[in-house]
Amino acid sequence: MSTPQLVHYDGRPRLLSGWLTTGRPAALGEHATVHGQLPLQVVPQLIDMVGRAGLRGRGGAWFPTGRKLATVARNGRDAGGTHVIVNGAESEPAAGKDKLLLRAVPHLVLDGAELAALAVGAKKVTVCVHRGTGLGQGIAAAIAERAANNWGGKAIGLTVEVMEPPRWYVSSESTALASWVGGGEGKPRDVSTYKAGVGGKPTLVSNTETFAHLGLIARHGPDWFRLAGTGDAPGTALFTVSGAVRARGVYELPVGATGNDILRVADGTTEPLQAVLLGGYGGAWVIPSVLGVPFTPEALKPWGASPGAGVVVALPAGACGLVETVRVAAWLASQNARQCGPCFNGLPSIADDLARVTWARDRVALDRLRFRMGMVNKRGACAHPDGVVMLVDSALRVFGGCVEHHLAGRGCPGLYRPPMLPVPAPPNVSEGWR
Repeated sequence: MSTPQLVHYDGRPRLLSGWLTTGRPAALGEHATVHGQLPLQVVPQLIDMVGRAGLRGRGGAWFPTGRKLATVARNGRDAGGTHVIVNGAESEPAAGKDKLLLRAVPHLVLDGAELAALAVGAKKVTVCVHRGTGLGQGIAAAIAERAANNWGGKAIGLTVEVMEPPRWYVSSESTALASWVGGGEGKPRDVSTYKAGVGGKPTLVSNTETFAHLGLIARHGPDWFRLAGTGDAPGTALFTVSGAVRARGVYELPVGATGNDILRVADGTTEPLQAVLLGGYGGAWVIPSVLGVPFTPEALKPWGASPGAGVVVALPAGACGLVETVRVAAWLASQNARQCGPCFNGLPSIADDLARVTWARDRVALDRLRFRMGMVNKRGACAHPDGVVMLVDSALRVFGGCVEHHLAGRGCPGLYRPPMLPVPAPPNVSEGWR
């Protein structure tokens, strides 16, 4: 694991620079003033540039983006074409970074997506945002503004569109998006999009923040990108900070900043903490001492955690971590695609067992819960059940004392606090998966 290389970084935001300066979304003219013209001349070298920059996907998995680009391009040459999807759905209820980028700097995201499309041999870019968020109209307006100014799009041989998949949590998974964009249901599939995505063609699916970083690498180069972050995980990242902090919001910091650094830019905590949720609802709870660790996938791995989708939720000492986890686990169970046993049967059972531990003093349910998690983990058609298992397992470890209090019936003051983690109303089943 490398040491954070923060000394050369000037500290200024990269993705959000224009928005923070003006306080309003960047129109195309303002975008051009801040970032310059679309650097089409770098397209032949772009995949190599991204690889040397060390960009890793910011959607949750932190997979090397250069390797993904190279694989899709290679498979696309054999298959006779590729497709590019910008995953702006951001199903994580506690996340807000991708929505902010699409509202504040849509042209930077579109630049990255269009350059990536040219690099992998795609003719079409689809931007996906969940219906009902209001984002689709804004992205469509940005696409129209670019067309009116011959900036990207048809002027460089690309069709760019915005589509609104269903609001189900799993509908933003990469294979689910590729299925839906190709005319199928928004449900995960068991074949990689690298091999067979939209229309059976290899498909590049990356999240909004990843494409925005790519748009900057194309302009400033790999060495510039590596001035921030660590050797293993270069660049900056966006973190959505909420919970017991004074200033909730989205903040851009170099990768390798510690949790304490992240909470500091959010003006600190409002009360002592008992835990922090990292990565999102498919992430993990960690104890407060982990806040001193650099927030990189490698540094957080010993604690069973990852930066994931950049979610950081500070849980105060007076809250009940079990109650919060029960609520989220039940919501995640309701979001399953109803197409494989680990999701359809396993997740509701896991949520029910955890609820019985929390509310009914049921020790048998605790043993059954551990057994079920072992049976469900790594057995789904996608990673959805694995995320639920990670969340619940981390709660049992971090809130072990609270588990014993609940089982012994000794009460928990957190039972009477208002919920902290947002749990949206699930889509009505009648909405379907199209």
